[in-house]
Amino acid sequence: MEKFGKSQPVTRFEDIRLLTGHGRYVDDIAPEGALYAYVFRSPVAHATIIGLDVDAARESDGVHLVLTVEDLEAAGMDISMSGVVIKNRDGSRAADPLRPMLAKGKVFHVGEPVAVVIAETLIQARDAAELIEFDYDELPVKLDLAPGGETIHPEAPDNVAYDFGLGDEAATEAAFAAAANVVSLEVGDNRVIVNPMEPRGCFAEWDGSRLHLAFGGQGVWGMKSALAKAMGLDDSAVRITNPDVGGGFGMKAAPYPEYFAVAQAARALNRPVRWMSDRTEAMLSDHAGRDLVSLAELAFDENNKITAYRVVTHSNMGAFNSNFGQAIQSNLFARVLTGTYDIPTAWLNVKGYYTNTTQVDAYRGAGRPEAIYVLERVMDRAARELGVDPLDLHRINFIPPANFPYTTVSGENYDVGEFTRVMMRGVEEADWAGFEARQAADAAKGLLRGRGLSFYIESILGDPSEGAKVVFNEDGTASIYVGTQSNGQGHETVYAQFLSDQSGIPVEKISVVQGDSDLIAQGGGTGGSRSVTTQSNATLAAVSTMVEAFTPYLAEKMGVEESAVSFDDETFSAPGSNLRPTMLEAAEMARADGRSDLLSHEARATLPGRSYPNGAHFCEIVIDPDTGLVTVEKYTVVDDFGNLINPLLAEGQVHGGVVQGIGQALVEHTVYDDEGQLLTATFMDYGMPRASDVPMISFTPEPVPSTANPMGMKGCGEAGTVGALAAISNAVQDALWDKGVRQVDMPFTASRVWDLLKDEPIAAE
Repeated sequence: MEKFGKSQPVTRFEDIRLLTGHGRYVDDIAPEGALYAYVFRSPVAHATIIGLDVDAARESDGVHLVLTVEDLEAAGMDISMSGVVIKNRDGSRAADPLRPMLAKGKVFHVGEPVAVVIAETLIQARDAAELIEFDYDELPVKLDLAPGGETIHPEAPDNVAYDFGLGDEAATEAAFAAAANVVSLEVGDNRVIVNPMEPRGCFAEWDGSRLHLAFGGQGVWGMKSALAKAMGLDDSAVRITNPDVGGGFGMKAAPYPEYFAVAQAARALNRPVRWMSDRTEAMLSDHAGRDLVSLAELAFDENNKITAYRVVTHSNMGAFNSNFGQAIQSNLFARVLTGTYDIPTAWLNVKGYYTNTTQVDAYRGAGRPEAIYVLERVMDRAARELGVDPLDLHRINFIPPANFPYTTVSGENYDVGEFTRVMMRGVEEADWAGFEARQAADAAKGLLRGRGLSFYIESILGDPSEGAKVVFNEDGTASIYVGTQSNGQGHETVYAQFLSDQSGIPVEKISVVQGDSDLIAQGGGTGGSRSVTTQSNATLAAVSTMVEAFTPYLAEKMGVEESAVSFDDETFSAPGSNLRPTMLEAAEMARADGRSDLLSHEARATLPGRSYPNGAHFCEIVIDPDTGLVTVEKYTVVDDFGNLINPLLAEGQVHGGVVQGIGQALVEHTVYDDEGQLLTATFMDYGMPRASDVPMISFTPEPVPSTANPMGMKGCGEAGTVGALAAISNAVQDALWDKGVRQVDMPFTASRVWDLLKDEPIAAE
């Protein structure tokens, strides 16, 4: 462990800057004199555009420009917003309707951008937008996850975006026919609005030949490619930057229409232009998360061993294909379809439907929380119906350590795993044996206490390759240039810490440079829990390159053969020489000798395989039956993240992920009325988790080092959410089971739980 990170709980360096108001977010750093953009959005969910008159807006005080889709096309722009398109189960290509940057011919959801007003001030831009005359004929609205209804896109008959299948349908059917027992459960996964602390925003500058777009995102290269293509520019004519970013969670990974319109406005006016979303605007236009319903079925033999697993899912795409929308509940869901269990055959069928709602895309976990939620809910139901202790049912079906490396039915190659060991550590940490006493004490007060277990596994996503460049600066410091993008995860700390561990450069002398396509030639951005693992692998390669480059130079200085020079993570040395320079000292020697070639070192590296973090979540909740209020009383997590560079940062990621799970499970819920109007468009109507909703969260690492990378690491950014949803839901089900309640679905608001208790008969047992 010493060689690959000293595993010290270092507090985050960047927090002082961010918490004292010295952060540099996109709205803080817009160029002086920048014009303001305001987006005129559709007030209806589905309509044919009869007329769009922006003349009065163009003549309004302070207005410099009003852009419609016709203006973008007249400027030669490619107005199509691209998204991943998957293959249907029959091998055909899934639906790929045009998603225009601004509305063209029709509008498809409330909040769809129709026109963009550019003015001297934001107030002037808003006032001008009030003068836009927007005439339309409303069309029937589709909101349900079923075939049929008003056709949204002619490319998608019955509004089916895709029909995805994975596994062996015939073998699964045969296994169910031969099963000793079959357990099934329908599981709803409610739509959530992502709501990062900082809403989306951007500014753009045009110098006559080159475009600069700064935006709050999760990487610069995808946006660079998309913007260059849309505007007909060479890649070299586009610079993209990400300043400090106040939360992303997957939602900020995608290009959005506003960025293209602002860029074109800057080009057309030769003036910088800025745009910042307000909170309601964000709720209407940001990609949402989750929103699916699954029927899950498990087949068991007479020994309670799973013989087959079948899932049929209906998933909401929203009005268009978003960036990764089609892949989330199909390919990415399938990554961890069978979880940590030794399941010989499985079948997954997912149908995605277009509806007149905002697009659905990645939200912390991107398909993996959804898959684990379904599996762990039906495992909990199986334990109840089979009369088996849930711990025993997990143990019986876990993949044994001797079976690794293990290839799942969905093609994932798990490298290592000791799931029973991790779970039993959780049993100890959670005081599982003491639950009945706590339950009895609550019952004496008229309260209902339940407990839930969830065991998750996560497949790390994204590009397995990454680059790192280390530059020695004239002031005696070093900078590391990275291809990922921090959204609040602490990258500035962990990357500097890891480089320091490997190179001996004092951590206080290392700065982390990210988010600038001019400074960093290539990068995969941040998402899918890839950042620390891929970036640390690249840093190892860069340090190796540095050592290799300095060795012949220092051998000459020491008067020894190159083969005699060694580096021990702190100093260079050679037998027979008193010279023992550190890496920084070697760089200063090279600078003094005019060896500028030794002052910058760059390397790329590719992980040989994915890592698979896993762990056990134990949740205890208490319900007040008089009010239906659900309180999370006790929460315990034991995670196998492999080797950790900084346990404190990992714990922070787990805490944040669990809180997002608590939010979705207890209070967060997106509601549309029958006309497609968003009823939860402010924090007055959309519930968010508060401090009072969250207990102390116990976090214990139980590492099984990965063999898929030289550091033995496993990603941890999304793990808290992946495990939390089922643990909380299973605890609520446990508390309500003896009251006769057999179907519980998130969110467990007080009113919904009170209704369940009021409407369900008391169980005879």
